[in-house]
Amino acid sequence: MNGVRVGKRIIGAEAPVTVGWENIPRVEGGPFKQLFFTWFQPAVLFGLIAFWYYAPASIAKASTAIGIGIGFKVLLLGLEWVNPRYRSWQLTWKELVTDLFYVGLGYTVLRIVGSYIGSDAMIKLIQSSFDFDKVAWFTGLPLLLQAFLIAFIFDFGQYWMHRGMHNWHPLWLSHAPHHYITQLNINKGAVGNPTELFLIGLGIGGFFDFLPRAALIAGAFGLAIGTYQHINVRFNTPKWWRFLFNTTEHHSVHHSQDYEATRSNYSGTFIFIDRMFGTCVDGEAELLGMEGGRRMSIREVMHFPFTEGWKAIKQKYGRDKYGTPTSAVAAE
Repeated sequence: MNGVRVGKRIIGAEAPVTVGWENIPRVEGGPFKQLFFTWFQPAVLFGLIAFWYYAPASIAKASTAIGIGIGFKVLLLGLEWVNPRYRSWQLTWKELVTDLFYVGLGYTVLRIVGSYIGSDAMIKLIQSSFDFDKVAWFTGLPLLLQAFLIAFIFDFGQYWMHRGMHNWHPLWLSHAPHHYITQLNINKGAVGNPTELFLIGLGIGGFFDFLPRAALIAGAFGLAIGTYQHINVRFNTPKWWRFLFNTTEHHSVHHSQDYEATRSNYSGTFIFIDRMFGTCVDGEAELLGMEGGRRMSIREVMHFPFTEGWKAIKQKYGRDKYGTPTSAVAAE
C-alpha cells in the first residue's frame, strides 16, 4: 500500500484512507433525500443560533440546553438507521449497552468529580478573585461575536490538549483507549478512560458564565458541529461547511488504522484550526481502531493508563535482581 502524500506526510500507507473530497461517496436517493442530507447540518446550526438569540430569558437556561442536546442525539441516532455512512458501523445491542455505560459515567461520576477539581472548580476560583471590569469590553461586543469567541477559545484549547495527547506519552496513555473504538456512532465520543474524559473536558468556556446568552449560543456551535464527529450518517456536506468545521469524515481519518492519519484533525469544532497548523487531512476512513481494529473491553479501558504507565516506568527505571537496568540494550 503506497498511500497518498499530504504535505510532507504519507497518508494511508498502513491502512486504507480515502484522501480528497472528490473521492468520498455521496448520498444516494431522490431529490428530497439529497436536499435533506445536504442542508440538514446548516439548518440545525442556524436554527439553534436563532433559537438561543431570540428565546425569552425564562427558557434560555442550561436545563433547556441539556434537553435539546439529548433530543438532538436521539434524532441523529434515528438518522444513523435511515442513512448510515457504513453498514459495518451499524449499531448493535452490545455496542449500545457499552456506549451507554460511558455516557452514564460522564453524566454522574465525572460530573461530580469535575465540580470539585475540574474546570468548573477552577473557573469558580478565578471568578471569585477576578475583577470583571477588566473584561467589560467583551460584553460590549455583538452577541454573536461573543459566542463565536467563546467557542473558538474553548476549541483552540481543546486542539492543543488533543494534540498533546498524541505527542506526549503520559497523556497518550490516557487517550489511547478512545482509539480502540472500531466504529463511529452517536455515543462514541463518550467512550474512553475517565482520566481522558476529564482532561479533554478542561476548558475556560464556563469562565463566561456571566454571559449566559453568549455561552448558550457558543454551546450551539459545539452541539450542532462537534456532535457530528462520532456519528454514522452520510451527508452531502457543503464545501464551505467542511472547510470551516470538523465533520464525521475528518474524524474517521483521525480514528483510522493508519498511524499518520491519526495524527491529524485534532480540533473538536473548527477544522480551520487544523488547517492553520498544517494538521488537517480531508478524507474519510472505514477501518478504524488500533492493533488492526481490536475492540477494547470496559475493564481494559478502565485500567489501561495505569497498568501501561507502570510498565513504562519499570522499563525506564527498573532494575533486575543483579542491579542491571531493565531498559539496558545488550551489546552487539
